[in-house]
Amino acid sequence: MNRLDIHPAGDAAFMVDMGQEIDPAINWRVRATAARVASRLDEYPRVDVTPAYAAFMVSFDPALVAAEVVEAAIREAATDTLPDPGRHRRFTLSVAYGGEHGPDLEELARTHGISMDDVIARHASRDYPIYCLGFSPGFPFLGNLDPALSTPRLETPRPRVPAGSVAIGGSQTGVYPTETPGGWRLIGRTPLTLFDVNRTPPVPYEPGDVIRFEPIPPQEYDEARAAQRMPVSSVIET
Repeated sequence: MNRLDIHPAGDAAFMVDMGQEIDPAINWRVRATAARVASRLDEYPRVDVTPAYAAFMVSFDPALVAAEVVEAAIREAATDTLPDPGRHRRFTLSVAYGGEHGPDLEELARTHGISMDDVIARHASRDYPIYCLGFSPGFPFLGNLDPALSTPRLETPRPRVPAGSVAIGGSQTGVYPTETPGGWRLIGRTPLTLFDVNRTPPVPYEPGDVIRFEPIPPQEYDEARAAQRMPVSSVIET
């Protein structure tokens, strides 16, 4: 049976739990159901639907729409026949690994008893589905990290992580689109600008898309940054 647990989150939001684990099928159901809820409540202003790994939150203005109406929309959306996931986009991000661009790469490799080249090869050898965006604008939480690279976050977060930093936090990997504090292990950096308020949309990818990393020599970082291309290498069946 598909899980659906609806919990009030204060008087102006509902948290909807649909699973207990990071799983592509659960995440697809979360995103598809969240989209249906947003569509059903589209006539009401100030409704925001935010999907995560295995849950989503619906926040609303109680002065504009009753909580009962929101809860009913959630339950109705959960009974809809969801579309097939179909095709999604694969974005290939060039990455300069190690050195000034990935200051934690050497320690991470030493921790796991493998070479830095092996870390790079493992990290760049697979597709990473985008489960959700959050933490900072456009930050993609990526699944499917090689278990051999799973590494705890730093005990003390850095006050400044450069935009474009590619990192590992626990069993996840991701990219910092903007300069923010952060506690994930930095292994590389993409020269591409991932978040731009003057671009429509501000980030080119969305949950359900896939990201793949392509190593580039560190000396090519500045040239690639000047080029500023965000390639979609292919459309894939999922």
